[in-house]
Amino acid sequence: MYGRILVLDIGTTGTRAAIVTADATVTHVLHRNTPPDIPFPGLIEFDAAALAHTALELAREVIASAGPVDAVGITNQRASTVVWDRATGVPIGPALGWQDLRTLGECISTKAEHGLPLAPNQSATKVAWLLKTYDPDGKRDLCFGTIDTWLIWQLTEGGVHVTDRSNAAITGLIDLDGQDWSDHTLDLMGVRREAMPTLVDSTGIVGHATALPGAPPIAGIAGDQQASLIGQGCVRPGLAKCTFGTGGMLDMVTGAIGPTQVGRTTHGSFPVVAWSDQASITWGIEAIMLTAGVNVDWLVEDLGLLPSAASSHEIAASVTSTEDVFYVPALIGLGTPHWDYGARGTLVGITRGTTKAHLVRAVLEGVAHRGADLVEAAEADSGLTIPNLRIDGGMSANPTFVQALADATGKTVEVAPYTECTTLGAGLLAGLAVGLWRDFDAVGETWRPSRVVEPTLADRSARRGRWAEAVERSSRWIPALSALDF
Repeated sequence: MYGRILVLDIGTTGTRAAIVTADATVTHVLHRNTPPDIPFPGLIEFDAAALAHTALELAREVIASAGPVDAVGITNQRASTVVWDRATGVPIGPALGWQDLRTLGECISTKAEHGLPLAPNQSATKVAWLLKTYDPDGKRDLCFGTIDTWLIWQLTEGGVHVTDRSNAAITGLIDLDGQDWSDHTLDLMGVRREAMPTLVDSTGIVGHATALPGAPPIAGIAGDQQASLIGQGCVRPGLAKCTFGTGGMLDMVTGAIGPTQVGRTTHGSFPVVAWSDQASITWGIEAIMLTAGVNVDWLVEDLGLLPSAASSHEIAASVTSTEDVFYVPALIGLGTPHWDYGARGTLVGITRGTTKAHLVRAVLEGVAHRGADLVEAAEADSGLTIPNLRIDGGMSANPTFVQALADATGKTVEVAPYTECTTLGAGLLAGLAVGLWRDFDAVGETWRPSRVVEPTLADRSARRGRWAEAVERSSRWIPALSALDF
């Protein structure tokens, strides 16, 4: 054993290769920007072959620097869709990013005609569009895959066509119990089962990366949010993490009992497969904030109020409160629990005495209140209490925001040792499969927060009540969008 796991971490705008060591440390990080193409607003696509080339190039560089590895772990942006020719390995068209909206109409019609809730950020209507556009006669022998599937195909030089259940559960194409593809949905989408990858566990050897030196086994696979969940040691029911990046995602482990219906739960979260091991599924729920860090970017890039996102901490900390100014971060609508695509960003409570510092602090606190919304929704939907909240993402480096989050949630907030824990989580899954960690309890014991922040707000209930009033004012601003439901 070398005590080293190679991880390939494929994000929406960048590709990373790194080593996770036996003491759960991330080293030898190489990163390259791989932004998608946007040929028209709402259309998000990318060159899958170029993405794979970059990933393999970085992987070889890391191995050359760090030395041989015991296994490979993969984590990736979820639901982005690739379709390629089985014989040639060449994609039939552009890969469609998870944010791509070209199939919005198909999602609406599928629910109206068949009662099947599919969202445009799932793979189902994307693969249907690619097949209809590039193989209208249905005569070609094609493979469908999310990014993990495509990357494993490349690493094994066309030898393995698989995906794990954490990724499959986000596609919209899987059965309710998470064990197999849904023949009903495949038929509706016009996708042949032969094109689908084999479902495998999130931890376990699925093949060997013959395209890399030493042909190490591929032993860990997880979607990015699930990998972050594991990277933050959330391996038991009730444990949860929230990633505050461009948007925000709260994921919580719920246990062995899966969903009883397709789609959103009562309080606006979604059932997800947290991971699977030996064909046994551990379930979770996911609550979504459509915009988080992008609100700070708005202050910097559009309003010019800040020289950088990092400066928001110092400026916000120069005042002790917002003086009852509230900001609702609904730049593209509100996700969990409201799911109001027609809500819009709103500032309320402004007076002649409101300063730049008050406004900046209100933006940070507004994102924190949205984080509290996600926590409350997850607890209500699961019936579990989150003992403390673990966080990563770019905003986790902002002390003012982290304190605001602790105050809004009323919970202790534990800040991850890495801004993004996806790489660590994928490494832990792969290392578990090859014996670097004995079991999931040992994986949980690797959690080492960089900071622990306690709530200090005395009037939390009153502030949350005022927050609810502000949200009501932001709601249904564009009625036609508010009427959309996926």
